[in-house]
Amino acid sequence: MNRQRALAVTAAGAIATALSLAAGAAPASAEILDAKAEQARAELTGNVSETLISELQDTFGLTEAEAYDRLAVEDVAADLLEEVPADLDESYAGLWVSEDADEIFVATTDAADTTGLRAEGATPVLVEHDLATLEDAAAAVSPISMDGYYGNYVDVVNNTLVIEAADAATAAGLIEAAGIDPSLVTVDTAAEAPQTYFVRGGDAYIVENSWRCSVGFSVRQGSTPGFVTAGHCGSAGDQVTSGEAAPGTFRNSVFPSADRAWVAVGSGEQLLDDVNMYSGTRDVANATQAAIGSSICRSGSTTGWHCGTVQAFNQTVNYAEGSVFGMTRTNVCAEPGDSGGSFISGNSAQGMTSGGSGNCSSGGTTYFQPIGPALSAWGLTLVTS
Repeated sequence: MNRQRALAVTAAGAIATALSLAAGAAPASAEILDAKAEQARAELTGNVSETLISELQDTFGLTEAEAYDRLAVEDVAADLLEEVPADLDESYAGLWVSEDADEIFVATTDAADTTGLRAEGATPVLVEHDLATLEDAAAAVSPISMDGYYGNYVDVVNNTLVIEAADAATAAGLIEAAGIDPSLVTVDTAAEAPQTYFVRGGDAYIVENSWRCSVGFSVRQGSTPGFVTAGHCGSAGDQVTSGEAAPGTFRNSVFPSADRAWVAVGSGEQLLDDVNMYSGTRDVANATQAAIGSSICRSGSTTGWHCGTVQAFNQTVNYAEGSVFGMTRTNVCAEPGDSGGSFISGNSAQGMTSGGSGNCSSGGTTYFQPIGPALSAWGLTLVTS
């Protein structure tokens, strides 16, 4: 059996196991999830903007009631994402929301976990590889520099490490160089080379009178106001000279390896606790991480407001400028000039646009820098409603 065939059989086996577990556990899991979602929906009612509901209806083709149902399930998933990994520990293999947001799946390598997962309202999926094993393989691959290697991410839905490469030979060389088990890997040769999104004239904010990026979120460092954005938009000391954002200075910036920065603005500048939707605004309430499969939207100064879903955490992206680690992968489109802009799920800040491939005419893949590392590294506080 060749490697590609072996990988296909492994993936099919995992899916079959998932379906059989889901079929056996659906009534108990579904009833508990329904109860949790009903409570979450009660808390959401009256606290969600009409624009958010309308946006979900347009993006996913939902009725108003279905939009509330989706938000409620995503809230439950976000809570489980904080609790379940620690509870399962070594057997944990990932969590995600189903495409129609009717179920929350949790993958595990230990069948003994399934009863407890059902009791939490989750549908258990028994898989071969725990998340730590896949992440260790990703960590072995990520630092390697090789022409035609675009990046990697852990696909928890299919229980595999996806390597994005120009061709199978490049991927094979990468696997050999990293010394990882080929059975952990699926190769994606349809992936496009990623690029960072910036360097265009226009508004939003202009760095050194030369290039444009987009504001992420308002933050404070002690009493100093400012905003977070992408690290590739400017180096420490660079000046924000014009645009819609207040003038300021890049205080800290990391790129590559990460893609985060924060800009300090004048002490008298007003910080807004919302995101520009280009047809209104979205309040920012917190920075709770959304689960894989959750709805998410992006705001940027080139293409405005676009929405989709979270696809993967901890993506390694190999830009021409260098490798960036720990990105979140989405199917939301973006274009140059959108860099640094806000990614938000519901009213929860998620991160800042980094780069990707494709465009907003044909669709594409976009990665964002999670906001958490920027807040913790530089002692920043998110401005919230």
